[in-house]
Amino acid sequence: MTLLRQPAEWAPHDWVWIGFPSHPELWEEDLAPARVEVAAFANAVHADGRGEQVRLVVADIESSEAALALVDDGVIVEIAPFGDIWLRDTGPILVTHAGERVARDFDFNWWGNKYELPGDEDVGGRLADAAKLATTRHGWVLEGGAIDTDGTGLAVTTEQCLLNPNRNPDLSRTEIEARLANDLGLDRVLWLGEGLANDHTDGHVDNLARFVAPGVLALPVPAGEDDPNADVYADAWARARAFGLEPAPIPSPGLIEAEGEAIPASYMNFYIGNATVVVPQYGAANDEAAVQAIQALFPGRVAVGQHADHILTGGGSFHCISQQAPSI
Repeated sequence: MTLLRQPAEWAPHDWVWIGFPSHPELWEEDLAPARVEVAAFANAVHADGRGEQVRLVVADIESSEAALALVDDGVIVEIAPFGDIWLRDTGPILVTHAGERVARDFDFNWWGNKYELPGDEDVGGRLADAAKLATTRHGWVLEGGAIDTDGTGLAVTTEQCLLNPNRNPDLSRTEIEARLANDLGLDRVLWLGEGLANDHTDGHVDNLARFVAPGVLALPVPAGEDDPNADVYADAWARARAFGLEPAPIPSPGLIEAEGEAIPASYMNFYIGNATVVVPQYGAANDEAAVQAIQALFPGRVAVGQHADHILTGGGSFHCISQQAPSI
């Protein structure tokens, strides 16, 4: 029997795709500073060649020139038209099967038909084709940020996202679990409830809970009485413990606002590279404490804090804009 698995993110990578802000009409005054933040992230993952190959994906020639002016030597700039930079959701999900690395390309409906941007619906297949990956299409909606895995077949997700009627209204929980097992080799699922407040992805789990080792799930701890996600965190901790897991605590950034509204800032949106773990920073009191907590979980890597304030104006952070290719 050949084992199908979606590897854990800490397993070795051959490369990572990272989306680069390319559309002035989407990013407006945040375009230039968001580009600086994304380039700094790409450089940290590349780590002067000690990390993994970085394929910085841009939508057009102008953006490629801007990217090349910001990234270190060795970072590859690749043109592939897209709607926006959230390649965790629009890019292919790579799995290993029978000793091969293969791509799974799922339907994408713009997070429940909220932000329809041409190019996002097929960029995953185009990236997989350009990388000469064998690809299978799966006719149901699944975004990469909706799940996180520990490499043993265990996955975590949220009911708010995967059971949302704006994704797959005809699929039951049992049917979704069966498809995760069949398509990605995920044969056990921990269902959390809600995601972060005002998260336009309808509660993507990569902003809430992340596996950091087999069977070890990191979860946030509220930062003060005004933390807008305190109840969400408490429910996630309770469900994880009921499932048989003892979570690893990570500080929360607490209340981060834009125009008087809480925004889904999270340290959980870190990216686990071959050499570094890049942690988003927001100028919050717990920024350094979060980096230190994540460093303790990855002693063989260097945890690096990088600002993501301007990327967050688009709705996500470092994990949301990246999709790794596991080594075989």
